[in-house]
Order: sequence, then C-alpha cells, then structure tokens
Amino acid sequence: MADLTIKGATIVTPAGARRADVAARDGTICAVQPDLEAVGTVIDGSGLLVLPGMVDTHVHLMDPGPTEREDFPTGTAAAAARGVTTIVEHTHAHPIREAADLTDKLRYLDGRSHVDFGLAAHVWPDRIDRLDALWAGGITFFKVFTCTTHGVPGIGASHLLETLRTVAGFGGVCLVHCEDELITAAAEKALKEAGRTDNGVVIEWRNREAEEAAIALVATLVRMTGASATIAHVSTPEAARLVTEARAAGADLSVEACPQYFVLREDEILEEGSLRKFTPPARIRSDVESRTMFDLLGDGTFSHVASDHAPSTREQKMASDIWEAPFGLPGLDSTFLWLLDAALSGSIPLEKVVELYSEAPARRFGLYPRKGRLGEGADADFVLVDPSSEFELSDSSVISKAGWSPYSGRRYRGRVVATYLRGREIARDGSPHAERAGAFVPGPGWSR
Repeated sequence: MADLTIKGATIVTPAGARRADVAARDGTICAVQPDLEAVGTVIDGSGLLVLPGMVDTHVHLMDPGPTEREDFPTGTAAAAARGVTTIVEHTHAHPIREAADLTDKLRYLDGRSHVDFGLAAHVWPDRIDRLDALWAGGITFFKVFTCTTHGVPGIGASHLLETLRTVAGFGGVCLVHCEDELITAAAEKALKEAGRTDNGVVIEWRNREAEEAAIALVATLVRMTGASATIAHVSTPEAARLVTEARAAGADLSVEACPQYFVLREDEILEEGSLRKFTPPARIRSDVESRTMFDLLGDGTFSHVASDHAPSTREQKMASDIWEAPFGLPGLDSTFLWLLDAALSGSIPLEKVVELYSEAPARRFGLYPRKGRLGEGADADFVLVDPSSEFELSDSSVISKAGWSPYSGRRYRGRVVATYLRGREIARDGSPHAERAGAFVPGPGWSR
C-alpha cells in the first residue's frame, strides 16, 4: 500500500465540487482539506477532478465459466481503466448457490482481479433454506430472476415470497430481474408458432407488459415481507414509477439504472440484430422519452447506476439466429464515460455522478463507508478526471474481451487520467497496469 497526496485538484462529492487536497496513508484516506502537508508521493491535480472510485454493483464476468466471453483479469482491467474500483459480480454460467460454491470461487479468484470485488449469489428454488449461510459467508446480495433466463430458473410467486421472507429474516438484500415468466413464455410460443425469426421478435418477446407485471408483484411482496430489494435494469419511466409508488406505500425498494435504457433506441435492434439483444430490451422511441429518463435520473427516481456488463464478441453474437444469440452488452468500458459526459454536457449535475455510481450503490449494498466516498477512514480509491478532454470511443479502445461497444463512434467529454485502488495506481491514460491488486470485499452479513 502506498502513501500519497493529490494537490491542487477539485474534489467531487454528492455535496458538490470544491478545491481540496486528498492524502492517503497505508491505503486509507487520512485527510481531505485545502493546503495539506504532503505525505508520500505527491500528485499534481491542477485542472483535474478527483472523484471516489466508482462502484459497479451489476457485473457478469463469466469466470469461472465460458471465459471466451469474459474473465476476471480482462473485465476488471476494463473497470480499472474507466475509473471503477469496486464491482459486485455474479456469473450465470457458474452460479454461487450455496456456501461451498462461494468458497470455491474465492479460491479460484485469488490474484485474478485488478479491482476490489464483492460477489452475489443466485437464488435457486430448491436451495432457499441455504441462503443464510451465504449471507454469513460475505455475499453482497442475492440475485433473483422472475423468469428463466441465461439457464437460471425463474422464481415463481410462492418461491419469491419464501425467498423474500427468508432474506428479510437475516437482513439481506436482493437484486431482482423483473420479467413475468408466463407472459414471456406465451409471447415466445406465439412468435415461434408464427415462424418469426426476424430481429423484432426480441421486442415482442421480452415486452413491456412482462416487465411491469413482474415489478408490480415484486413490489407487493417486498412490502408485505419487509424485505429489501433492488429492481435491476429498469427500462422505462412507467416501470420506474411503479417502484416509486411502492416506495411511497412503504416498500424498501431501489431502482437500478443502466446506460442502454437512456441511450439506445428500441428500433436499433431491427438493423443491428443480436448486437442489440439484451433483456429487458431497449425501449426508447423518441428524444422526449430519453429526456424523461434523464429527468428521473436527476430527481432521485433512479437510485443508482450499474453497467450490467455481460459481454460477448461480435462473432459470438452473430454465430446463431436471434433466438439463440446470447443476451447482453459490454458496459464496463463505457458506463462511467457516459455519466461523466452527461454531467459535463449539462444533463445532470456533476455531483450526481458520484452519488449514482459510487456512494448510492455502496450504501445500498453495505459497502459504505469503506467504499463510495472521499473521506477520512475510507479506502483510498479514487479517479482523476480531465474535464477539458473530449474523445471518440472506438472498438479499438475497448478492453473487454467483447472487443466492441454499442457506443463506439460517440464522442465523450471527460477523460480518465488515472485510477487508484487503496492508494495504489492501477491504471493511467486508459491503460491498466499489469499488477492485480484487487481483493474480496465481504458483504455486511459476513461472519468471520
């Protein structure tokens, strides 16, 4: 661990931006104030912004599993290069379902991560009685699917009620993928019987009604059980408002935002096909709808931002028809860039970037105050940003094994100059360093 001082920069917190120095000793922030006496290595922050390291709580790295799509060394290198210092990962191909799975994965991941990481477990309908052991083992949250997806079984209403009661009993948290199993299955059956293989089937198969119906059920059961849950990748203002109404009625719910539901348009899949296959699919049909989503990002309807990084290469995406092509998009290479650009272009305040992609997710999933803040006693995780730089994202700059991005060709304001993890520089000018300094960060239920 390194001692260092960043001098002369503008620090950004959810409270705003101000001139201050940041000092770190033994990997921990020891002071944040103007005109500090320097400790250790001195970094000139003139003209730069200092933000706490970003915390991405929805990441899939396929490791162990089909690592030809992504693995921890590559995915976390992308995170480090783009200012993300902590992730929460869960892979569908090799899910954590009980305590032995967690032990095996932690052993396997030793030395494989460039950034700090938490791990999520999947809820399996026949193993709900084993969730408490996972929580005590340090799991960050429990991923629940309400429809069978990626080979993970959907959790129906009765098992969902049991899951939420169980998790509420020991104070855990769930992240819920909301699409109604019966609605999506009926749509799939009708489309296949009609012989449909065009790209538009994704929009009709994973439809708005399925998402909203599932959110309504989850919201009701969360309120009834007193559980804590986050609705993953909410795709429309209407779906987000369902959660807002449930919160007003007493449900402990948060709403996760992902860039694809703000930027990508519903009709892009008609031309791009599998390169726009993710679920729920993109819903935006107009500039007005896009602006409404940004308004909800700014007013607190959306609780936090995550990438839902789930990459495949172009070749993997295009190897089969639209039904069989893998779901998902790469996102770690671009999510922080999108938020920075939104702030520097005036769509949201700059302090919202820190709130949405650092402090709020860290708070929601029990990683705060160690993660998600620039303050005394926190881990010395921070990112230096040049707000005056402007550049175009290209496929050649994508570090993820995907090797492409749906946002390639877009211009962004704000460049990540350097990323620090516990006081150690882990990336500079878009390139991660070779050393893998990342470590497991146990969740709040961890029992030593």
